[in-house]
Amino acid sequence: MRRLLTTLFILLVVVVAGLTAMVALINPNDFRSYMITQVEQRSGYHLALEGDLRWHAWPQLSILAGRMKLTAPGASVPLVSAENMRLDVALWPLFSHQLSVKQVMLKGAVITLTPDSAARRPDNAPIAPAGSPELEEGNGWSWNIGSLQVADSLLIWQRDTNEQLNFRDLNLQMKQDDARKASVEFSGRLNRDQRDLAVSLNGSLDLSQYPRQVSAHMDKFSYRLRASGLPEQGIEGEGAFNADFSAVNQTLTLAGLTFSANDSELSGQISARLGDEPVYQLDLSAKTLNLDTLLGLQPPANDNEARAQSQNAGTGRPVIANSALTDNALSNLNDFSGQLNLSAQNVIYHGLTMTDLQVKADNRRGQLTLNTFAGKLGEGTFDLPGTLDATGAQPVFHLQPQFSRVALGPLLKAFSLPQTLTGQLSLQGEVQGHNFTATDFARAWQGEAAMTLDSAKLEGLNISQLIQRAVTRTNTNVAAEERAERYSQVRQLTANATLNRGNLRLDNLAGDSPLLALTGDGTLNIPARQSDVNLQIRVLEGWKGDPQLVSMLTSTAIPLRVYGSWDGLNYQLNVDQLLRKRLEDEVKKRLKEWESQTRKK
Repeated sequence: MRRLLTTLFILLVVVVAGLTAMVALINPNDFRSYMITQVEQRSGYHLALEGDLRWHAWPQLSILAGRMKLTAPGASVPLVSAENMRLDVALWPLFSHQLSVKQVMLKGAVITLTPDSAARRPDNAPIAPAGSPELEEGNGWSWNIGSLQVADSLLIWQRDTNEQLNFRDLNLQMKQDDARKASVEFSGRLNRDQRDLAVSLNGSLDLSQYPRQVSAHMDKFSYRLRASGLPEQGIEGEGAFNADFSAVNQTLTLAGLTFSANDSELSGQISARLGDEPVYQLDLSAKTLNLDTLLGLQPPANDNEARAQSQNAGTGRPVIANSALTDNALSNLNDFSGQLNLSAQNVIYHGLTMTDLQVKADNRRGQLTLNTFAGKLGEGTFDLPGTLDATGAQPVFHLQPQFSRVALGPLLKAFSLPQTLTGQLSLQGEVQGHNFTATDFARAWQGEAAMTLDSAKLEGLNISQLIQRAVTRTNTNVAAEERAERYSQVRQLTANATLNRGNLRLDNLAGDSPLLALTGDGTLNIPARQSDVNLQIRVLEGWKGDPQLVSMLTSTAIPLRVYGSWDGLNYQLNVDQLLRKRLEDEVKKRLKEWESQTRKK
């Protein structure tokens, strides 16, 4: 055992002595011009190294450099600059005075991908003769280093005149084998407009066809997004995908995509044709899309909370976002074309659970056609096709809603409106507006619709009992059955609705049931939560007493006006004048009949 330890110690001394001698005899600055020349020949880029190069022996034999810059031909800004660079080198080639770099490490680097850092053709560059084959773009660049590590760095990205994006805390580790297959680990953080996005991923790259084609397999990527208007905990999730990029056709495909966001899950495929006019194709499916947790929406727990949210409509929650859309919020649709095909088994919005949702949309540089936005809501179905024009100063929505037997009560609750009227809603109409928010819909949208409400139920007001009590108080020849219900129910209620900037007008209002029949019209002021409805009501059942008087009452339409605040409706019922006039008309009618019969005799 002692001999073994002695032998190992001797070998260690020899190695240390050899390294010390090599470091003393070989000056790393001798490789400066070689490195600059190799980079220039292989890529056309210019490498600048400031300060002296020096050895670093532990834990890996390395060459340490001071500030470095890598600049593309003709560029005014370096592509890469760093305060420190470390080159991990192979030991044995150094004995023959050759440099073999195993890994390049940059710490605190600034990577600039902007028009100023891109390669430029010199103004005095010679022009190739007509008919000469064009050089393949990027054919001079190749990555032949075994390993690249970038730590605590910054990536600045800008395309043409678009807004600049800064990726901070960037960490990258890439290792490449002889077949140019590489493993990659990446993490970074993007800050923009008070939004913070942290991303990390690991996977593999196939660079065998680089720069013409690159393939990637991301085993796992994770992210976390925080911003004002999002839930306090932000949006976070993970996923995986396979990517293929072709520089020749400028196409990018993400296949086998799985993606989660909080408790929502998506899968499918995304393809894009890049360039000055990019075109995107998204084919996605989801088991669950919980918009409440994604957008931070909190459905009202009770009627009091719903009332408070509705009264504060100016600052209330929007329909599909947590903050109101500005005039130019959808202007990004002008920058690309594309199609979206989305199917979702369950979608949760403001407590509503939509099932079997199908979305098919086609955008043509700001002219978006919503071919299908259909699904099931409870036992009913809905479809919301239409168009969106985002090319002007303001977006313009033009929709043709179609509902079939959708429960009205949950809809009213989702929009923070009182659930005083319930039933199964069917409608077909056409509406238009600028911003797709609850506030804007209640105040600025316009349109028309034909509506039918099956099994309509008006809570808190028994209309037939109200009329019967008013009649029996003024006339002792008739009585009415006592009813304990505190609601009015109609088998079917129909109306033509016109929405005009918060004012909803109901025309040709009609309803019938075994107990009563009604007609009328009225208006609802949605922002002010006020109503004024005039009804003509015939109570068909529940009368007892004088047969002739009962017959007259069942055939007489009694006017009822319902008006005031939704939180405390008032009513106006003039039964006395109506019955007195009806009795007078009946007496006059009978006198004329008697007079006519007398003359005949």
